[in-house]
Amino acid sequence: MRLTINRTFALLLTIAAASTAGAAAQTPREPAGVKPRTELALGYTYLHSNAPPGGCGCFNLNGGSATFAWPLGSGQFALVGDVTIAHAGTVSHSGDNLTLSTFTAGVRYLPPIRHSSLQPFGQMLLGLAHSSGTLVQDSNPGAANAGAAFAGNFGGGLDLRATPRFSMRLVEADYLLTTIDNGSNNHQNNLRISAGVVIHF
Repeated sequence: MRLTINRTFALLLTIAAASTAGAAAQTPREPAGVKPRTELALGYTYLHSNAPPGGCGCFNLNGGSATFAWPLGSGQFALVGDVTIAHAGTVSHSGDNLTLSTFTAGVRYLPPIRHSSLQPFGQMLLGLAHSSGTLVQDSNPGAANAGAAFAGNFGGGLDLRATPRFSMRLVEADYLLTTIDNGSNNHQNNLRISAGVVIHF
């Protein structure tokens, strides 16, 4: 009787082991990557700028951004378009104000990351900057190219995928160069920090 039970138990173990091995053989060693999708990122944007010439002259702008990304091929690269609008109510002791808008496009690189919901990226975008407000009005003393100056946006960020449709942009940090006339060196060095939500279509 005991011998029969032992043989039956051994047979069951053999069947279970064979079934497990068969299932493991059918399962790929690495899960298939998420299919690249067109995405729209909406978020809050903080700018730290030195627009007034001479010394630092630093001030902060707050606003928002919308970034569109279209994946290319396997999704390791993407075409990107970004619109950012930020405003500062007081730029200097004179009480000047400034609204800065940038319209840039370029390329994003997304390194392949497996077994992780985190996705880092790096990007380079070029385009135009538009500025308005008393800081760039003709009497103050004015910027001839306030309507359309060069803008370059260089940096990267980190997304956290929550669902196949949504991700959180935990942080995006960029060096934003603008070349608005300021009567001195005619360029501004801006630190751009953003965070928000990403919608995948």
